[in-house]
Amino acid sequence: MLKEFKEFALKGNMIDLAVGVIIGGGFNALVSSLVNDIVMPFISLFTGRLDFSNMFIALDGNSYATLEAAKEATSTIAYGSFITGLINFLLTAFVVFLVVKQMNKLHRKKEPAVPAEPTTKICPHCMSEIHIKADKCPYCTSDVA
Repeated sequence: MLKEFKEFALKGNMIDLAVGVIIGGGFNALVSSLVNDIVMPFISLFTGRLDFSNMFIALDGNSYATLEAAKEATSTIAYGSFITGLINFLLTAFVVFLVVKQMNKLHRKKEPAVPAEPTTKICPHCMSEIHIKADKCPYCTSDVA
């Protein structure tokens, strides 16, 4: 059982997955900083310096100056944090899309300009695929022109 676990844990896919998770953690921090430090202040310019992180609904009906004060007094729905998380997710998905798109361009094989000469033809009698130079079909034994 230990041998099987060792084979499983050291497979290339498992190592690739571990590397992906580690890089994903760093990528998450990068995108979070992009959202919080660059995008949200830019959006705030167009929304009248609106601070999404301080948008909430206090469930007791009272109004509070900050989210922290409301959380101390009652239960809250912090929809501003949700909006920030949603923007964070959309930006992450968009950046991943751009990275994958560029990687696909790098790995895309170039098509040959001239199509390759055909090496097979179809037997007109049995419709089997045969070699282009064949005079007789190996499947139905008919003569092929």
